[in-house]
This record gives sequence, structure tokens and C-alpha cells, in this order.
Amino acid sequence: MDRNEYLKRIDEEVASGSFSDDWDSLSGFRVPEWYKDAKFGIFIHWGVYAVPAFANEWYPRNMYIQGTREFDHHRATYGDHQTFGYKDFIPMFKAEKFHADEWAELFEQAGARYVMPVAEHHDGFQMYKSEVSRFNAFEMGPERDVLAELKSAFEARGLVFSVSSHRAEHWFFMSHGKAFESDIREPLACGDFYWPSMPEPDHQDLFGSPPSKEYLEDWLLRCCELVDRYKPRIFYFDWWIHTAAFKPYLKKFAAYYYNRAAEWGYQGIINYKHDAFKFGSAVLDIERGQFADLQPFYWQTDTAAARNSWCHVEGMDYKSSVEIIQDLVDVVSKNGNLLLNVGPKADGTIPEGDRRILLDIGGWLKTNGEAIYGTTFWRTFGEGPTVVEEGQFTDGKAKLFTGEDIRFTMKGSVLYAHVLSYPDDGIVKIKTLKERAHLFHGLIREIDALGFEEKPVWERTEEALVIRTREVRSPYPVVFRIHVD
Repeated sequence: MDRNEYLKRIDEEVASGSFSDDWDSLSGFRVPEWYKDAKFGIFIHWGVYAVPAFANEWYPRNMYIQGTREFDHHRATYGDHQTFGYKDFIPMFKAEKFHADEWAELFEQAGARYVMPVAEHHDGFQMYKSEVSRFNAFEMGPERDVLAELKSAFEARGLVFSVSSHRAEHWFFMSHGKAFESDIREPLACGDFYWPSMPEPDHQDLFGSPPSKEYLEDWLLRCCELVDRYKPRIFYFDWWIHTAAFKPYLKKFAAYYYNRAAEWGYQGIINYKHDAFKFGSAVLDIERGQFADLQPFYWQTDTAAARNSWCHVEGMDYKSSVEIIQDLVDVVSKNGNLLLNVGPKADGTIPEGDRRILLDIGGWLKTNGEAIYGTTFWRTFGEGPTVVEEGQFTDGKAKLFTGEDIRFTMKGSVLYAHVLSYPDDGIVKIKTLKERAHLFHGLIREIDALGFEEKPVWERTEEALVIRTREVRSPYPVVFRIHVD
């Protein structure tokens, strides 16, 4: 790749397109309707870190920090860091049982509408064919263009192909290996696997330890190469890009991506965290967390099937399918999408724990999908005593929803009431829909329960809309379809 020529082409595209690299122009972004209708996507953390399968996907950083359990595990299992470093896992990452069509079939069965494999994580190994660096899955490890295979398989089943980049943090991610005798040593040059391994900054410092121009241009080239080669409908960014040094490059990338997508006939979507992008120029993402209330803007949460890791490790602490479905309903009721992560094994197989959760979600959506896909929010997201903690990294423990916790979605003349934990006595009281309610004065014509033949008995009182059933039972949320005038 002629890096200077590519950078020149990027500038030319930005200069000639509808979007320019300033926030006023980028605020012309509009969230596509298909994304609002999709509601549910799959995230995939799969890379070299799946080989050691220890602790989590930060193993490549932590294995070089003396005193950590990753450091001790690495030395006890693989030997001295000088003779066996992180790079030495690459030949072990063979993906010998990876079949993109099998993944696509599973994700379709799960009811997902878009899928987002990690293109490059903090470790710097690209899961695709690249001209920027030879440390990629096409030239090393699996020796296959993983992203190309996934894109083809997903799109054949109508799943929207997306990608994520976690490259920014590679500036410092491997730097601790320079603190002792390891395989990370100078000189390091652009394109090397461990380059640049600079001192790790305070993660909350927006101005300190800025990456060099060379690194920032390399970051931009990698992102634009992903756009040009794979035409993703969504481009997700992890954190640290919100620091000051990245801002000019973020704006340039956004303009380039949005302009290129428009040339190809669609509106690109960028997912971002914190305040990396100006509000309204992309879609805000909340990592492992949610909002407590309905939002006037469209948003997304990304979370994982397991609490302890995004990638596959030994000893996965899986959430229950019930918990994840409840979160899906809660997020959709508040004007958002849920992006759920799974972590395949190094050989390319999806663990049984992830598979079971996906099939449970798919089974629920097969019955209740009309209350999720293509819906919108109502006047209020819901009611009930359980408070959803707001903010990122709040999914450390399951929420204990009750039979009084209701969430609303709507479509056309139908209001859907999702009972997050169905009561044993079969009696549901929806206070928001009571007689003379301040939020609802409409006429209720008919009520039925999705997936059940029993016709509920109901009445509106001054206390609540009271719905009674005898045969409705489910460990998952039960949805009442309420026809209103």
C-alpha cells in the first residue's frame, strides 16, 4: 500500500462528498429506519486471545504485567516471556473448525438482524486481509480472510454485516512488556505487531500521552481500508478515541465513511462511546449498561452473554437467557437496540453456553418478535418497582424483575405490554392503563397473549388494567397485545 497516496484519496473523498470533516456537517447524519426496526444484533469477539482462553480478552496486555494472574499463568503454562510471547500464539490460532455458514445459520435462528465481528482488537491482530500490516488472519494464523467469509455468509441470510475497531488502544496496550526482559523490545516500526507499545496513560486523561501523527494516520488508514474492502453498514468504535488527539481523525473518518456509504447507496452508522463523537452525528453506545428511562434519541447497548469476558475463556460465567431477554425488552422500550456478544473458541466453534442462550432468545423472538421488530417506544417505557441502574458496566448482577415490572412497545394501533416476570397467580395489573389514567384515555378493544391460545379476561378499574389468565405460564417475559382506538 502507498500510504501517502491512500491518505490523499481520503482527503479528496472528504472534500468532494456531501459530508465534510466538521461537526456541523456530520450532524446531518440520520439513523436509518432499518436499524431502528432491527432491535437485536450479535457482537463477536474472536481473535488470537481465544488461544490462551484465560481471564479475558485483555490477556495480551495483562500477561506482560508482573504480579498479575495472567503473568503468572503465562509463565507457568508457556514459559519465559522472552521465548514465548503473545505473538507466538498466532500460529496456534488455526480456526480449523470455523465455518461461516454455520455461524450465520445460528445467528439467524437467534433472531438477530445484524452481526458485528471484531475486525481488530487492542492486540493489533487484524481478522481480515490487509495491506496495512502483514499481521492479519489472511497471512497468518487461519490464513483466511475471516471478514470476507463472514460477510458473504451473513448477507446470504439477510443479516446486515458490520464491523468494530478497537485499534486505538493498541498505542499502549503491549507496553508493559518493555518493563522486563520479554519479546517486546525496540526497535519497533510502523506495521510491526507490537508497535508502538508506548507507556500506558491515565485512561481518563483526555489530553495526556497523545499518539503520534504516524500512529493516528495508521489508525485512519486501517479504518478506511475496512470501509473500502468490506462496506460495513455499521462501524463500531471502542473507547479511548474520545481523547483530544483523535478528534480531527474521527471527523475525517466519519466524513469519509458516510460519503463512501452514500456512493454505495446506503447511510453508514457509527457506534461510539462517551463523547467521542458530537451528539447527533452518530449513535451512542452504552457498554454493559442501560438507561434508566426512555430516551428521545436512538441508542444502543452492547453487552456479553458472559459476565467475566467478551472472548471465550475457560470458566465462562454466563448470564441466564431470561435475564438477557428481559434486558432486550427493557432496552427496546427505551428507544434502543441490544448488541449481544458471543465468544467463539480458537478452533472456530461456538461454545455450547453461547449457543444455548442464542437459541433461547431466538425461540422467544419467534413467538414475540412482532412486539420487538419494527416497533417504537410509547409515551412511557413502562412501570414497576425495579429500578434499572443507569450507566456503563452495570450488568454485574441480574436485575430481579417482578410481576409488576411492565415494559411497553407499540406498532400501529397495537400497544404491547411486556410482563418481565410473569406472576404465578396469572393476575397482571397495569397501572398506567387504568381507567381515567393521565397517560392514556384511549379505548381498549381487545387483548390477547402472544403465543398462548387462552383468551385473557380483563377489566379497567380506577386502580389498573387488570388482566387475568389461568393457563399462561412462562419463565420468560409474556407479551399482551392490546388493540386500542
